[in-house]
Amino acid sequence: MSEQTLPTTARAWHLDARPNGRPVPSDFSLREIDLPAPGPGQLLVTNEYLSVDPYMRGRMSDKKSYIEPYEVGAPLDGAAVGRVLVSRAEGFAPGDHVVHVLGWRDHAVVDAAGAQKVDPALAPLTAYLGVLGVTGLTAYIGLERFAKVKDGDTVFVSGAAGAVGSVAGQIARLKGAGRVIGSAGSDEKVKLLTEEYGYDAAFNYRNGPVAEQLALAAPDGIDVFFDNVGGEHLEAAIGALRLHARIVLSGMVSQYNDEKVVGPRNLWNLAVTRSDILSFMFSEELDLQPDFVREVGGWLAEGRLHHRETVRHGLDGALDAFLALMRGENVGKMIVKL
Repeated sequence: MSEQTLPTTARAWHLDARPNGRPVPSDFSLREIDLPAPGPGQLLVTNEYLSVDPYMRGRMSDKKSYIEPYEVGAPLDGAAVGRVLVSRAEGFAPGDHVVHVLGWRDHAVVDAAGAQKVDPALAPLTAYLGVLGVTGLTAYIGLERFAKVKDGDTVFVSGAAGAVGSVAGQIARLKGAGRVIGSAGSDEKVKLLTEEYGYDAAFNYRNGPVAEQLALAAPDGIDVFFDNVGGEHLEAAIGALRLHARIVLSGMVSQYNDEKVVGPRNLWNLAVTRSDILSFMFSEELDLQPDFVREVGGWLAEGRLHHRETVRHGLDGALDAFLALMRGENVGKMIVKL
């Protein structure tokens, strides 16, 4: 592509207002922005796939969190995979594919220091946003370093058909768990958990109280709870803990919209069972990334680990993809193909 035909503008989604409860389309707008020429150490990238993720809802609020909130009136950002058009950085060339964090737009000028080169010959580009990306790494870190899954453990995963949960349950099994249980929001997803992902038991949390359904699935209690949902799920899991159990907090999607918060009202059971609640930030545990790539990449190549993606199309549809994600309409990783 010649210098004369390089893009000088980009289309980017902006946050126009902080959502009150569930986000609505009027909180956002798709606008044209200027695209500067890349300077030393930078890349001009045309985005090919965008990631939309539940954590983004938290960034749309201004409450204290582990990551800075989005700025009202400014473009949104998030993980993306794109093709390099122009490189002003050593080690990158036009045509390379990179993962970076300036998603929610069709083109971006990114600092090469914050970009990771990926190989589409080794795995589909979308995998680097999902099972081989931050979502898969989150599941791996939570189970390997914090839950420390042991042979024979009974593991319960909430939001088990989502991007992180679907990988977490399979990793638990591959790490030796004796019984893996998952919850999901539809009967179709429950069927997917048991028939494709290898869960021993699964239930639809919309079909009855979580505590009652968990008791049926794990009558002898649980050793590990990998939580993506919070609220009623967390309270139910605390009530089902065995001695020295571990709860790993990955997400709390049930509370991201600041709607009615349920539980937990039974924290004393942590003392009774001498159990731990553990939390982490994946970016602080990146020493595990080589092990993650080796193990998860190997399981994928061997067909021992399965993953699903829900793909929406076009930058115009990125907001609808995010809103659908927040309604639980995705199976596996939600991806936007540009």
